[in-house]
Amino acid sequence: MKKNKIQQRGFTLIEVMVVVVILAILAAIIVPRIMSRPEQARLVKAKTDIMALENALEMYRLDNGFYPSTAQGIEALIKKPEGEPVPLSWQSGGYLKDVPQDPWGHAYHYTNPGKHGEIDIWTDGPASGSDKGIVGNWSINKKA
Repeated sequence: MKKNKIQQRGFTLIEVMVVVVILAILAAIIVPRIMSRPEQARLVKAKTDIMALENALEMYRLDNGFYPSTAQGIEALIKKPEGEPVPLSWQSGGYLKDVPQDPWGHAYHYTNPGKHGEIDIWTDGPASGSDKGIVGNWSINKKA
């Protein structure tokens, strides 16, 4: 009678330790670089948020034929807006789970029509209420 052996494959302790050491070395190199540039990290997050909002607004436009009005705002991406223009094909469940705040704790701004393009999405950056540090979809798209 033959015994059926079930071969179990897995990682050895040495293989796991090598991976842990490599991750520790990478963290020791990368984390100080990231931590020494928190403002740069906030700017990258703001640009990413703005691009995500712009993409969600584009999906809204594709479904309904128009962007939400300035009065309806970005909130139209999470809750079906009331008032004109009425979205007839608004996606059930919305276009985003929630509207993010900028990395400095403020709301993103939205206008339709925009001064810089069809729609404008922006944050005032660290200096809320001033023109210094503004990050907008018009400046992000220009550099892309």
